[in-house]
Amino acid sequence: MSLNSEVLTVNQCCLWLCVSSETDDRMRAFAEKVFASETKDEDTREEISLFGVADDCPILNQELALTVTQLNILHFLFRSKKHIIQAQEAFATLLEEKPTYLEVPHFQRVAITGDYAAGVTMDDFELACKGLFRALTIREKYMRLAFQKYPNITSEYLRKVEGEKWKPEDQVLPVFTSPPAQGEDPFNTKTLPPNLGYVARMRDGVISVYKDAAAADKNEALPYPGPDYATFIDDMNFLIALIAQGPTKTYTHRRLKFLTSKFNVHEMLNEMEEMKELKNNPHRDFYNCRKVDTHIHAAACMNQKHLLRFIKKSYRVDADRVVYNAKGKEMTMKELFESLKLHPYDLTVDSLDVHAGRQTFQRFDKFNAKYNPVGASELRDLYLKTENHISGEYFATIIKEVASDLEDARYQYAEPRLSIYGCNPNEWTKLSSWFNKHRVFSPNLKWMIQIPRIYDIFRGRNFVPHFGKMLENIFLPVYQATIDPHSNPELSIFLKHVTGFDSVDDESKHSGHMFSTKSPKPEQWDIAKNPSYTYYIYYMYANIARLNQLRKERGMNTFQFRPHCGEAGAVTHLLACFMTADNISHGLNLKKSPVLQYLYFLAQVPIAMSPLSNNSLFLEYNKNPLLEFHQKGLMVSLSTDDPMQFHYTKEPLMEEYAIAAQVFKLSTCDMCEIARNSVLQSVSLLCGELSLSL
Repeated sequence: MSLNSEVLTVNQCCLWLCVSSETDDRMRAFAEKVFASETKDEDTREEISLFGVADDCPILNQELALTVTQLNILHFLFRSKKHIIQAQEAFATLLEEKPTYLEVPHFQRVAITGDYAAGVTMDDFELACKGLFRALTIREKYMRLAFQKYPNITSEYLRKVEGEKWKPEDQVLPVFTSPPAQGEDPFNTKTLPPNLGYVARMRDGVISVYKDAAAADKNEALPYPGPDYATFIDDMNFLIALIAQGPTKTYTHRRLKFLTSKFNVHEMLNEMEEMKELKNNPHRDFYNCRKVDTHIHAAACMNQKHLLRFIKKSYRVDADRVVYNAKGKEMTMKELFESLKLHPYDLTVDSLDVHAGRQTFQRFDKFNAKYNPVGASELRDLYLKTENHISGEYFATIIKEVASDLEDARYQYAEPRLSIYGCNPNEWTKLSSWFNKHRVFSPNLKWMIQIPRIYDIFRGRNFVPHFGKMLENIFLPVYQATIDPHSNPELSIFLKHVTGFDSVDDESKHSGHMFSTKSPKPEQWDIAKNPSYTYYIYYMYANIARLNQLRKERGMNTFQFRPHCGEAGAVTHLLACFMTADNISHGLNLKKSPVLQYLYFLAQVPIAMSPLSNNSLFLEYNKNPLLEFHQKGLMVSLSTDDPMQFHYTKEPLMEEYAIAAQVFKLSTCDMCEIARNSVLQSVSLLCGELSLSL
């Protein structure tokens, strides 16, 4: 029994005693008279009795004993009354001393009772549950293989169905680099582990690790497990059949409607109690709740006014500095702007033209053009690239200014994406050199690597001979830095601050290729046609999973797979990411598949949603499923995507929350829960940087 129920019981007892005090006084007086009459002059009474009472039938003695017992009970109650009042006063003092925010509110809850409450026939119910069970075990298998998160509650119930017992040590989690201690250099290379002497080579699109070159020639790979190609295809085909299965669609649709109704009932019953709890919680409100921008691109992490201000400032300071190389001709900043027939003094946010609007709706090509300030690719190369004539100095400065704003805000964090294209293996070296040279580190930032799905462009320009070479350029340098960190110390340090991989591009582009056992291997994909989304996803996941096995063994941080998914295109994109991704960005198309939506709920797959971004590209704001997903219990968080294109203020993440709160009428509890989801979704919590005290 809880402390509150104990206090309630004591209060009820004391109330009864106080109300019945007058009755007790009368009963006591009557009992004293009875007791006196029964005990006085017993000898005399025996003498005047008209008849005697035998010892074997002591009726008088029994009545007398009963009366004495009742009287003792009354005396005990009166003595107890004093102690109960004292206890009540002690409890009241205790409750006064206890902070009110530590009390757990007694919410009214909804429970559905009965052995059968599915709303479908027993045959359909059994068929749907078997399919959902297998789907959840499929995701669990691939999450464990790549050291990605899987909810404990779901695992526990899966073990119960299998007749096993779940143990906490069975949980598999990613490994992340601990934040540097105060005064510690985050770029220190002295703690790098030694060289293993292994050899890494690509076979069939996946990097394999060998003990030495001789073992590599014999194809005797070390036992770092990865996904089996044929099994993956079988699992994918099962899920494709499941999401099209009639009984499962009916069952999941009804369950999702039930979840929405349950949320609405909870809100009606407990909204006032939630508000009371919020008001009683000291030093915690929405503004000082930790919140993470779980989906943001580094090249657009600043707002348009910030970029304009920086361009004007750099021109005032560095007008005569050589900053650009145009086909072998070096140009100062002044000469560069003169060649563009521009002067920074005359620029405005409108002439900068980096903000998305009506003209970008359903036009991803026009959206990509917005990355060029004033429509000039030269300014993009100068200000928004890591590789240029000044070694990405301006881009690093802008990012550090954004990080400084986050540190000043104190409760906001971000996970910006930097690009690796796969054109050549030196991209990693150049990017890590930029990171170390300009010391682009902040405790409020965690870095991710995004891989654009633009193989067709690279192949059309003969940058790569086949798709396998692109994969090799992306992953082989990371494997080599893991095996021998001292061979490329700057890359090894940079990888300590990288937490995952992202896959980006326009999902609405249809490749026409169906991923299957008949699909060519990446080394055989030499046509100037882009592979399918699922093809990209599988080979990225396969390389990340095996890489994580190696890095986990070495005590290094592992990587999460967090692709863009479900913004447009086929619903099978969401299916592939359900199997492979730790979490996804966007997820709009989940509303088209009740089965997948219910699976994402059961597996608590995190979804970073960006309603303002979607509003300018694919879906009007009022049609965004953010509120619907939140009410059903999916783990959704809010993110900015590209503040340069979609936001106006210095705090784009707060702008995202503010607009969502107004449009969807979110309560403070709703916003705090979404903020909490962003912390759970991000890697910073596991690194020990964030607190969940909301």
